Amino acid sequence: MSEIKLEKIDDYRWRIPKSFKPGMRVPGIIYADEKLLKDIYQDKALEQVANVAFLPGIVNYSLAMPDIHWGFGFPIGGVAATDIEEGGVISPGGIGFDINCGVRMLKTNLQHEDIKDKIKDLVYALFSDIPTGVGSKGDIRVGRREEKEIMTKGSQWAVEQGYGTQEDLECTEEYGAIEGADPDAVSERAYERGKAQSGTLGSGNHFLEVQVIDQLYNREACDSLGLSLGQITLMIHSGSRGFGYQICDDYTRSMVHCLQKYNINVPDRQLACAPVNSPEGKQYLAAMRCAANYAWANRQCLMHLTRKVFERIFAVPWQKMGMQLIYDVAHNIAKIEKYTLDGKEKLLCVHRKGATRAFGPGNQALPDRYKKIGQPVIIPGDMGRNSYLLVGTRKAEEETFGSSCHGAGRVKSRTAAARSIDVNVLLKELESKGIIVKASGRQTIVEEAPQAYKDVNEVVDVVHNAGLAKRVCRMRPLGVIKG
Repeated sequence: MSEIKLEKIDDYRWRIPKSFKPGMRVPGIIYADEKLLKDIYQDKALEQVANVAFLPGIVNYSLAMPDIHWGFGFPIGGVAATDIEEGGVISPGGIGFDINCGVRMLKTNLQHEDIKDKIKDLVYALFSDIPTGVGSKGDIRVGRREEKEIMTKGSQWAVEQGYGTQEDLECTEEYGAIEGADPDAVSERAYERGKAQSGTLGSGNHFLEVQVIDQLYNREACDSLGLSLGQITLMIHSGSRGFGYQICDDYTRSMVHCLQKYNINVPDRQLACAPVNSPEGKQYLAAMRCAANYAWANRQCLMHLTRKVFERIFAVPWQKMGMQLIYDVAHNIAKIEKYTLDGKEKLLCVHRKGATRAFGPGNQALPDRYKKIGQPVIIPGDMGRNSYLLVGTRKAEEETFGSSCHGAGRVKSRTAAARSIDVNVLLKELESKGIIVKASGRQTIVEEAPQAYKDVNEVVDVVHNAGLAKRVCRMRPLGVIKG
């Protein structure tokens, strides 16, 4: 349990003073209300916020979103930006093992009435056709040349194979591929782990969910996005699988040596880092971008498989069912972005770990269709409660380097959840709410039980009221497949 005494700034922001630990270069800022703080205090995530403040080149604050919980090096829900010109560093612990773990949301023109009698068929067909679970392998097998193409082209590779459309790319962060990926920066072990995992969901908190919109908040944004009450939507949550995990593992180990080489002092070796402009920093960035592109291609393939299942169940082409991508956002990634600090434009390395980009209206990184309303921000909850679609704000760009939270955030470890939750009781509870769940093992179901997570409704209230992203609509789950 944390012993840090936080200073209250307002109802939704709390400060860890720079004086808390000698060596902190900036204060910490936590976005939360008093109710969520009780959960946040249960682990050592606040200490990790303070530790991140030691990073060379860090600017403004070490930030934490309301879904914050303990992680590797950085807390999950942590955001930090470093000034590249001032020796700013990049830390693999600030991105995480599941590089570009992210979520994409699709809309359909189906209404709840159209599918309520077919939910079970849909869930079982999705579970049958989409590989799930630890180490799962898919039907999309590639050789070394194609694997390199995935690393550099990302979602574009999948579209070229017939697994989607150019419009899908427009509705994906970075248009589905970040520049600067270098396959030569990737280890042989990572290649081996990645070659059979394209189009696989994975395990743990990864999921595919069929949902229905049950609440509208922003009519203008809903009209712009073509969303209405009772409409069926889908969310796909997955990442770079074993490929990204191996890249993080490789570079976390090798970067420990950079601490002495560059005379970097951090209180936790899990924060091993190197200057962005150093050979080691550049090499990690190049490898991380390979994993990010792999993840975007993976989610594009998963969406293709999902569309095919719907076509089979409803005997209608996916285009006629209006199965269009709203947006795809990354959760675990570092980006080089421009911000104005003290009147000067700076190039910053923005770490978002368990945090979502949330750019506001007019941002040049957004496609034209979203410049008026802002970037779609997708915040999934747990399989027994709600998920949300929001839009980013200019205030987020000013306060949090254009960042928001990424989900509900755990309050129980997987071990604690498995120990305290009866899977049969849980499944009956979910079924009583009209939620069908299919997973590769009963263990996964209890580990991902609603009780293991904060209430996403409370988390989103903080994000909305703090002005980091504005609610558009809320969805409730109807059917879920998990690894």
